[in-house]
Amino acid sequence: MARFGWLKAPALCLGAVLALMALLRPTWSGPAEGQPMILPVDPAPLVAVTNRGERPFTIEIADDSGKRQAGLMFRQDMADDHGMLFVFEATQPVGFWMRNTPMPLDLIFIGQDGRIKAIRQGEPFSEAVISPDEPVRFVLELKSGTAEKNGIADGDLVRHPAIAAAPVPGEPPPDNGDAPNVNDGQGTAK
Repeated sequence: MARFGWLKAPALCLGAVLALMALLRPTWSGPAEGQPMILPVDPAPLVAVTNRGERPFTIEIADDSGKRQAGLMFRQDMADDHGMLFVFEATQPVGFWMRNTPMPLDLIFIGQDGRIKAIRQGEPFSEAVISPDEPVRFVLELKSGTAEKNGIADGDLVRHPAIAAAPVPGEPPPDNGDAPNVNDGQGTAK
Protein backbone atom coordinates (compact mmCIF):
# COMPACT_ATOMS: atom_id res chain seq x y z
CA MET A 1 0.00 0.00 0.00
CA ALA A 2 2.78 2.44 0.80
CA ARG A 3 4.30 1.73 -2.63
CA PHE A 4 1.23 3.14 -4.41
CA GLY A 5 0.95 6.22 -2.19
CA TRP A 6 3.79 8.01 -3.92
CA LEU A 7 2.10 7.40 -7.32
CA LYS A 8 -1.16 9.02 -6.19
CA ALA A 9 0.37 12.47 -5.55
CA PRO A 10 1.92 12.86 -9.04
CA ALA A 11 -1.27 11.54 -10.64
CA LEU A 12 -3.35 14.08 -8.69
CA CYS A 13 -0.93 16.87 -9.63
CA LEU A 14 -1.05 15.84 -13.29
CA GLY A 15 -4.86 15.78 -13.16
CA ALA A 16 -4.94 19.26 -11.61
CA VAL A 17 -2.54 20.62 -14.24
CA LEU A 18 -4.62 19.12 -17.05
CA ALA A 19 -7.82 20.57 -15.60
CA LEU A 20 -6.19 24.01 -15.28
CA MET A 21 -4.91 23.82 -18.86
CA ALA A 22 -8.42 22.97 -20.08
CA LEU A 23 -9.81 26.02 -18.28
CA LEU A 24 -7.13 28.34 -19.66
CA ARG A 25 -7.23 26.96 -23.22
CA PRO A 26 -8.49 29.62 -25.61
CA THR A 27 -11.72 28.80 -27.39
CA TRP A 28 -12.98 30.26 -30.66
CA SER A 29 -15.89 32.53 -30.03
CA GLY A 30 -15.96 34.31 -33.37
CA PRO A 31 -13.99 37.21 -34.75
CA ALA A 32 -12.36 39.79 -32.52
CA GLU A 33 -14.54 42.81 -31.82
CA GLY A 34 -14.67 45.01 -34.91
CA GLN A 35 -12.89 42.45 -37.10
CA PRO A 36 -14.44 40.56 -40.03
CA MET A 37 -15.04 36.85 -39.78
CA ILE A 38 -13.35 35.03 -42.64
CA LEU A 39 -14.57 31.44 -43.03
CA PRO A 40 -12.91 28.81 -45.21
CA VAL A 41 -14.03 28.79 -48.84
CA ASP A 42 -16.19 25.75 -49.49
CA PRO A 43 -14.57 23.44 -52.07
CA ALA A 44 -17.83 23.07 -54.05
CA PRO A 45 -19.02 26.09 -56.04
CA LEU A 46 -22.54 27.37 -55.54
CA VAL A 47 -24.30 27.60 -58.92
CA ALA A 48 -27.20 29.90 -59.78
CA VAL A 49 -29.12 28.52 -62.77
CA THR A 50 -30.48 31.54 -64.65
CA ASN A 51 -32.09 32.27 -68.03
CA ARG A 52 -28.59 33.37 -69.15
CA GLY A 53 -26.97 30.10 -68.04
CA GLU A 54 -25.22 28.85 -64.93
CA ARG A 55 -23.35 31.31 -62.73
CA PRO A 56 -20.81 29.78 -60.30
CA PHE A 57 -19.76 31.45 -57.04
CA THR A 58 -17.17 30.59 -54.40
CA ILE A 59 -18.79 30.74 -50.98
CA GLU A 60 -18.21 30.64 -47.29
CA ILE A 61 -20.87 28.81 -45.30
CA ALA A 62 -22.40 30.24 -42.12
CA ASP A 63 -24.17 27.20 -40.69
CA ASP A 64 -24.40 27.87 -36.96
CA SER A 65 -25.78 30.75 -34.94
CA GLY A 66 -22.40 32.34 -34.19
CA LYS A 67 -21.35 32.36 -37.84
CA ARG A 68 -24.77 33.56 -38.96
CA GLN A 69 -24.69 36.43 -36.44
CA ALA A 70 -21.23 37.60 -37.57
CA GLY A 71 -21.90 37.08 -41.29
CA LEU A 72 -20.17 39.67 -43.45
CA MET A 73 -19.94 42.32 -40.73
CA PHE A 74 -16.89 44.58 -40.99
CA ARG A 75 -15.99 43.31 -44.50
CA GLN A 76 -14.79 46.19 -46.65
CA ASP A 77 -14.85 44.35 -49.97
CA MET A 78 -15.52 41.02 -51.58
CA ALA A 79 -14.85 39.52 -55.01
CA ASP A 80 -17.68 39.72 -57.55
CA ASP A 81 -17.86 35.91 -57.74
CA HIS A 82 -17.78 35.33 -53.97
CA GLY A 83 -20.49 35.19 -51.32
CA MET A 84 -21.67 33.76 -48.04
CA LEU A 85 -24.41 31.12 -47.77
CA PHE A 86 -26.41 31.16 -44.54
CA VAL A 87 -27.83 27.73 -43.74
CA PHE A 88 -30.68 27.49 -41.23
CA GLU A 89 -31.81 24.31 -39.46
CA ALA A 90 -35.34 24.59 -40.86
CA THR A 91 -37.45 26.69 -43.19
CA GLN A 92 -38.40 29.72 -41.11
CA PRO A 93 -39.07 33.46 -41.24
CA VAL A 94 -35.71 35.27 -41.32
CA GLY A 95 -34.64 38.87 -41.01
CA PHE A 96 -31.23 40.44 -41.61
CA TRP A 97 -29.79 43.88 -40.98
CA MET A 98 -26.62 45.62 -42.09
CA ARG A 99 -25.37 47.11 -38.84
CA ASN A 100 -21.57 46.96 -38.89
CA THR A 101 -21.55 45.97 -42.58
CA PRO A 102 -19.78 48.65 -44.65
CA MET A 103 -20.43 47.24 -48.13
CA PRO A 104 -23.82 47.08 -49.85
CA LEU A 105 -25.13 43.57 -50.49
CA ASP A 106 -27.65 41.55 -52.47
CA LEU A 107 -29.52 39.22 -50.11
CA ILE A 108 -30.93 36.25 -51.99
CA PHE A 109 -33.56 34.33 -50.03
CA ILE A 110 -33.78 30.64 -51.00
CA GLY A 111 -36.40 28.04 -50.15
CA GLN A 112 -35.89 24.41 -49.10
CA ASP A 113 -36.20 23.39 -52.77
CA GLY A 114 -33.28 25.62 -53.82
CA ARG A 115 -35.55 28.13 -55.60
CA ILE A 116 -35.04 31.87 -55.07
CA LYS A 117 -38.00 33.33 -53.19
CA ALA A 118 -36.84 36.97 -53.06
CA ILE A 119 -33.88 39.25 -53.72
CA ARG A 120 -33.42 42.30 -51.51
CA GLN A 121 -30.75 44.98 -51.25
CA GLY A 122 -28.88 45.76 -48.06
CA GLU A 123 -27.61 49.28 -47.40
CA PRO A 124 -24.36 49.74 -45.46
CA PHE A 125 -24.76 50.23 -41.70
CA SER A 126 -28.58 50.13 -41.87
CA GLU A 127 -30.53 48.64 -38.99
CA ALA A 128 -33.65 48.23 -41.13
CA VAL A 129 -34.82 44.60 -41.20
CA ILE A 130 -34.40 42.91 -44.57
CA SER A 131 -36.64 39.90 -45.07
CA PRO A 132 -38.63 38.04 -47.72
CA ASP A 133 -42.40 37.72 -47.70
CA GLU A 134 -42.23 34.02 -46.83
CA PRO A 135 -40.12 31.62 -44.73
CA VAL A 136 -36.86 30.39 -46.29
CA ARG A 137 -34.13 27.86 -45.50
CA PHE A 138 -31.06 29.61 -46.98
CA VAL A 139 -29.81 33.13 -47.64
CA LEU A 140 -27.01 33.97 -50.07
CA GLU A 141 -25.23 37.30 -49.63
CA LEU A 142 -23.38 38.68 -52.65
CA LYS A 143 -21.79 42.01 -53.46
CA SER A 144 -24.49 44.55 -54.37
CA GLY A 145 -25.51 44.45 -58.03
CA THR A 146 -24.20 40.91 -58.59
CA ALA A 147 -27.67 39.39 -58.90
CA GLU A 148 -28.79 41.87 -61.56
CA LYS A 149 -25.47 41.72 -63.44
CA ASN A 150 -25.68 37.91 -63.63
CA GLY A 151 -29.40 37.72 -64.44
CA ILE A 152 -30.28 36.07 -61.12
CA ALA A 153 -34.02 36.41 -60.51
CA ASP A 154 -36.88 35.16 -58.34
CA GLY A 155 -37.68 31.53 -59.15
CA ASP A 156 -34.16 30.67 -60.34
CA LEU A 157 -32.58 27.51 -58.97
CA VAL A 158 -29.53 27.61 -56.69
CA ARG A 159 -27.46 24.43 -56.44
CA HIS A 160 -24.89 23.52 -53.81
CA PRO A 161 -24.24 20.38 -51.72
CA ALA A 162 -25.29 22.25 -48.54
CA ILE A 163 -28.69 22.92 -50.13
CA ALA A 164 -29.10 19.42 -51.55
CA ALA A 165 -28.08 17.79 -48.26
CA ALA A 166 -30.36 19.87 -46.04
CA PRO A 167 -32.90 17.50 -44.50
CA VAL A 168 -36.56 18.26 -45.00
CA PRO A 169 -38.18 18.28 -41.55
CA GLY A 170 -40.69 15.46 -41.16
CA GLU A 171 -39.42 13.47 -44.14
CA PRO A 172 -37.07 10.47 -44.06
CA PRO A 173 -33.58 11.01 -45.47
CA PRO A 174 -33.18 10.14 -49.16
CA ASP A 175 -32.36 6.54 -50.04
CA ASN A 176 -29.07 6.56 -51.91
CA GLY A 177 -29.18 2.81 -52.41
CA ASP A 178 -27.36 2.19 -49.16
CA ALA A 179 -30.33 1.61 -46.86
CA PRO A 180 -33.13 -0.95 -47.01
CA ASN A 181 -36.68 0.24 -47.61
CA VAL A 182 -39.96 -1.44 -46.75
CA ASN A 183 -42.60 -3.43 -48.70
CA ASP A 184 -40.90 -5.19 -51.64
CA GLY A 185 -41.65 -8.59 -50.21
CA GLN A 186 -38.10 -8.89 -48.91
CA GLY A 187 -38.27 -6.10 -46.39
CA THR A 188 -37.43 -3.34 -48.87
CA ALA A 189 -39.69 -0.98 -50.82
CA LYS A 190 -39.39 0.00 -54.43
